[in-house]
Amino acid sequence: MIQFRARFGSTGSAAVAVAVASVMLVPGLVAGALSSAAGLRTAAVAPAVIRPVIDQNFADPDVMKVGGTYYAYATNSDGRNIKWATSTDLVTWQVRESDALPALGAWVDPDWSFPPGGSGDHGVWAPEVFATGPRSFVMWYTAHDRASGKQCIGAATATAPGGPFQPQDTSLVCTPEIGGAIDASSYAENGRRYLLWKNDGNCCSQDTWLHLQQVSADGLRRTGPVTQLIKQSKPFEGTLVEAPTLWKHAGTYVLFYSANFFGNGSYVSGYATSASLRGPYTKAEKPLMTTDAFAGDVRGPGGQDIVTGPDGRDRIVFHGWNADFTYRAVYSQRLDWQGSRPIVAGAKIRYEAEDAAFTRANARYAAGGASNGVVVGGIDFADSRITFTVHVPRAGTYRLFSRYANGSDAGAAGHTLTVNGVDAGTVDYPVTGWDNWQISERSITLKAGDNLVAYAKGTNFAELDAIDVA
Repeated sequence: MIQFRARFGSTGSAAVAVAVASVMLVPGLVAGALSSAAGLRTAAVAPAVIRPVIDQNFADPDVMKVGGTYYAYATNSDGRNIKWATSTDLVTWQVRESDALPALGAWVDPDWSFPPGGSGDHGVWAPEVFATGPRSFVMWYTAHDRASGKQCIGAATATAPGGPFQPQDTSLVCTPEIGGAIDASSYAENGRRYLLWKNDGNCCSQDTWLHLQQVSADGLRRTGPVTQLIKQSKPFEGTLVEAPTLWKHAGTYVLFYSANFFGNGSYVSGYATSASLRGPYTKAEKPLMTTDAFAGDVRGPGGQDIVTGPDGRDRIVFHGWNADFTYRAVYSQRLDWQGSRPIVAGAKIRYEAEDAAFTRANARYAAGGASNGVVVGGIDFADSRITFTVHVPRAGTYRLFSRYANGSDAGAAGHTLTVNGVDAGTVDYPVTGWDNWQISERSITLKAGDNLVAYAKGTNFAELDAIDVA
């Protein structure tokens, strides 16, 4: 049973006795042996650094498999309209010297440039390539329409995955009245192919919707009605959603997308789910990938694509800025699932303390600077507990990040920790002052599936905001 008590009701508490724990768990590799039964007490472990698989400018990666080879395509840079690369394992890539799309459609203004995109960015963005036959390939690409002055989507064809693709004379999607059209992607099922795209409303103070429409078998004509799927609606999305990718897992449609400003670390990836192709889609409350979720290893993760790896498991391929924010490199991470919930290897998953099961402790609302504005405190008694149910796809050692505030007059504080009922040592909190949320990091060992991670009264007093696991 969950019991609540007044914020200032605990004996010996300093100014605030309510503690909220924020923990984030992130799967990682750990060197060294784990201690046995009595504790699983592991020393702090240096986090595994997530490194790019294409460490050069290769933004908005789209990946297609033909035979045993993966082909990746990217937004214009380095003098090429569409860069491309090949791999057999999604890890080691060879970036090709040729331009997959050496000529643009007659509808395109080839002299237009996009300053925020960097040198050489002429607005040829976000290619999508798919096969319509053994020697028949279609590319959808975004470029600047000379007639309307907006970004629109065109099509091109080739007889080989590396091109050269020959453009169609007219655009495939051009909607200047709603800001233009960008970020085409495709989805196929039951012998039908569908086009997903974004209206570029953020160019002109309009909403940005992700759309779905069926196309002809050759991928060169739109047919049937257009369905609006989602638009920007959550604080983490800023003024836009874009870069749709549709994937079906265990009978559920999962719509991946990017959001917020692409040019810095605020860019994120999110997802929404639906039981039917045309929706309605329900967004996850929190983004899937953020700069913070990767502990700064990946800056502004987005432009994602999903592909099945050579081992038969799903992978997510996406871009992120380098440390100097001068180019967007490509990353390839394992994609696991908890039902219809995607889990990206190496990305923290947040568990809010107020959503955990807690006894002899209480939730404090309107907590300044706290995640979701709520924390859990009053963890001040021998029987006080906050218990998180943490799901991980694989057994192993993970990083546990406890988001805390410690305003104890007596100095450093701590909570005792158990994992699945076994003593796992302590989580230690230096003095921060109340409502000054900081992170205490350590490693824990988890089993595949659900784990019970419980915090109890230790030294002095602290509040918990959330935990992250990676």
